[in-house]
Order: sequence, then structure tokens, then C-alpha cells
Amino acid sequence: MSSIKRAGHRRRLAVAGAITASALLLTACGGEEHSGDHGGDKPAAGAFNDADVAFAQGMIPHHEQAVEMSALADGRASGAEIKTLAAEIEKAQDPEITTMRSWLKAWGEPESADGSKTGMDHGSGGSHGAEDSPGGSGGADGMMSDQDLADLTAAKGVDFDRKFAELMIRHHDGAIAMARDQRKNGESGKVKKLAADVIKAQTAEVEQLNTLLDRL
Repeated sequence: MSSIKRAGHRRRLAVAGAITASALLLTACGGEEHSGDHGGDKPAAGAFNDADVAFAQGMIPHHEQAVEMSALADGRASGAEIKTLAAEIEKAQDPEITTMRSWLKAWGEPESADGSKTGMDHGSGGSHGAEDSPGGSGGADGMMSDQDLADLTAAKGVDFDRKFAELMIRHHDGAIAMARDQRKNGESGKVKKLAADVIKAQTAEVEQLNTLLDRL
């Protein structure tokens, strides 16, 4: 074989070897990426801390109770203003419950601090705690007690309007306090945004309910 032919043959071998090595490298990298991507279909968790988790875990049952209270207005309230406000509360808070549940799932956290699924608690601290310590923990977050709910369910007309306004003001005050705490101590930007929305919307509703109470 001439020297020219031998040189050409060596170049072809070198090129073929380089292509083979590149293919093996790409295959190895691809295999590593696939084997480590078990959670590819999970939503991105993002940055969060304990305050963000506590806010979602506490606000889900809080919102659930506000929705339950609002559902009672139809057929019981005497004024159109209460019925309209109750419908707006349901419309706003139902989607927020879904959003907060999706966050907790993405974070790998349970829906409640004790690991159970959240549900209607009606103020675990009882009526006494809810009335004496607004903005605190348990029933002190403005949550209704079982007796509060029974009284509201039994009320009709103007009596319902008054009880609904009084209970929802206390309930909203608890939510606003929780949202302010999250804004102060939380890390997640999306949770801070929801907390800001809660503060804005519920502060306006408290003002509206106070005005309504003054007329009753």
C-alpha cells in the first residue's frame, strides 16, 4: 500500500473512531439524564419555607369554612348585598383552595400540620378561643365553632344578615392576620402574592360588612 493510501486509511479510521466515541458519550449522558429524571412530571416546587407551608395548611380549612358560611346565605339572607358578597367569597376562595393544595403536593407536604387531610374544624380551639383571641392559633384564627355554625344555620332574614356579617368580619380578620404573617416570614413569591390578594380583598370586604352592620 502506498504511503498516500496508508495516510488516507488512517484518517478514515481516526474519523470513525471519533464518531463512535461521540455517540457513546451522548448515549451515556442521555442514559444518565433519563435515569435521574423520575420526577419529571411533578410540578416545580420552587423556593419555600415553613411559613409558606403553615400558611397553606392553615388557610385551606379557613377558606373552606368561609365557603361553607357563604353557601348558607342563599335562602336565609334578607338582603341582596349579603347574598352578592357571599357569592363573591365563594367564587374567590374556592380556586384559592385548589391552588394551595397544589402547592402542598408539589412541596411534598401534607394538607395539615398533623399529616391528616384537612377538613371542616369549625375552630378547634372552640367558641371561647375564637371570641377571646382573634388572630391567634386554632379557633383564635377567626374560625367558627360548631355552635357558631349552628346559630348561623338556624338564623333567617335580618338576624342571619347580622350574624353572617359579625362572624365573617371575625373570620376575615383571622385570615388577614395569617396573610400578614406569611408576608413577613414566608419565602415563596407566589405564596406572598396570594397572601397580598387575601389582605386586599378581605380588608375591603370587612369594610363593606361593617357598613352593612351599621345599617342593620
